[in-house]
Amino acid sequence: MRGASRTLPAAAVAALLVLSGCAGSGGGGEDEASDNTLRIIYQKAGDASPLDTLMQTTKEQFEAANEGVTVELEPVEGTDEDYNTRLALSQRSPDTAPDVFYEDTFRLRSDVEAGYLLNLDEHLAGWEEWDAFNEAAKEAGKADDGSTYAVPLGTDTRVIWYNKQVLEDAGIEVPWQPESWDDLLEMARTVKEAQPDSRPFSMYAGTGTGEGTVMQSFYELLYGTESGGLYDEESQKWISGSQGFIDSLAFLKTIYDEEFAVTPAEALDPNVWQVVLGTMLPENQMAATVEGSYAPSFWQEGGMFEWPEYADVMGVAPFPTQNGQEPGATSMSGGWTLAVGAGTENPDLAFEFLTTAMSQENLLQYTVDNSQIAVRTDIAEAPEYLDANPFVDDVSAVLDVSNFRPATSNYAEISTAVQEATEAVITGGATPEEAAATYDEALTSIVGEENVVEE
Repeated sequence: MRGASRTLPAAAVAALLVLSGCAGSGGGGEDEASDNTLRIIYQKAGDASPLDTLMQTTKEQFEAANEGVTVELEPVEGTDEDYNTRLALSQRSPDTAPDVFYEDTFRLRSDVEAGYLLNLDEHLAGWEEWDAFNEAAKEAGKADDGSTYAVPLGTDTRVIWYNKQVLEDAGIEVPWQPESWDDLLEMARTVKEAQPDSRPFSMYAGTGTGEGTVMQSFYELLYGTESGGLYDEESQKWISGSQGFIDSLAFLKTIYDEEFAVTPAEALDPNVWQVVLGTMLPENQMAATVEGSYAPSFWQEGGMFEWPEYADVMGVAPFPTQNGQEPGATSMSGGWTLAVGAGTENPDLAFEFLTTAMSQENLLQYTVDNSQIAVRTDIAEAPEYLDANPFVDDVSAVLDVSNFRPATSNYAEISTAVQEATEAVITGGATPEEAAATYDEALTSIVGEENVVEE
């Protein structure tokens, strides 16, 4: 599952650094690094990691083309939260800062503001393949100053993934397309009546799943209300007092109270997504969930949860707006990039490593392996890409109704406040109204009263 931003306790951070082999390792110290060494930090999700395969391939190609240069790969195994914490810690000192690193798009602007990313404008001007990247995708790597600081690896969307067998067994016709939140609840109640032990419709909630809670769950709801999202682009202020915020929390409360979703205890487990994708859906224990367009990467051959029948068993539906109002559906898009560290002693070599990873051949393989939505036009048209994922048309179609997180420097704190609101509701710690009021207070504290607008 993609995305997390919660801060770990100091003791946990120290343990993480030791386990990842970073504690005391240098990126620029005299005794621990040389002018001919590049350090690459990225996330490794399980043994079958498409990103790890890409980095290993790029290292081999790059070292063969650059005699005397050593590439040190430093994969961080664990959740998105673990990775973001590890990366943030490494960036605090020039002795541990990486030369090239995997960067979530929602963290880019805050990391640029902190001075962690190299401005790539001059390097990109001399890279002919930059023209092959989709113009919209390029925006993901830009900061407020209009310059580009990262190159996109791929983008994604969020949709409802449903098990056709479970729905059919409950008497629900497929293909299934809900047109409102009420349709979602009607499906869940129908399945629950037919199969009392099933989990008809689950969405992430709580701080355990971090950014997955907001991207695959809460924002799918919020951005489909009349209230809209978190941030008013016209006034450039954060929205407070939102009825849509309350309604979204109330929907989550309903699916957890009526036992349609996983249990609250399961929801707070950072690895609950593995149970959903690896057990509940393949074993017909769950009717539907909301996940990213990349879900097939876990089920396809070589994936973490190989499931040969997934293409026949699973179906896709856009997530509906609250009452079926225009545009009828909603989605969230994000994605990851590769960036060069601002303090690298080898900016040209670091950029060359980045472009080697982003070559058409390498990025095509990664896009296929990771079930990403292509960011290069020559990949989007490649037969290998079009044939690899049977759902590529379905998950790409919702780009027209997709939304993006407000990528401000204080977004991570606000995301955590949203996650805490969902957790309070599903655990019974607060009503939707109380949790929304607590969020509004936290929001004002984070951004200042002058940057908040009442709905």
